[in-house]
Amino acid sequence: MLCTTTPNIEGKKIEQYLGVISAEVIIGANFLKDIMGGLRDFFGGRSATYEKVLDEARQKAMEELTERAQRLGANAVVGIDLDFETIGSGGSMLMVIASGTAVKYV
Repeated sequence: MLCTTTPNIEGKKIEQYLGVISAEVIIGANFLKDIMGGLRDFFGGRSATYEKVLDEARQKAMEELTERAQRLGANAVVGIDLDFETIGSGGSMLMVIASGTAVKYV
């Protein structure tokens, strides 16, 4: 499945637009990760723990997005947008929303 943030596919013709699709993933960081991330924030530097959780959430959202596109008969998703939000008390939950347009191209 071809996935791109661009509205078209260079050198290819989009023959059918199958609709806007989206996928949402919410992942919680556990208590230990919160403590370690907080310490990293206090002392400075990057938080590898949170970066790993963020990457996992992004990957899952993209997997779900491509699965939804395949169910529609698409062979690509164009115009992909990824949004990231923290939710819950203290921002302990991470939400990733992936959206795009499912298409058939030749």
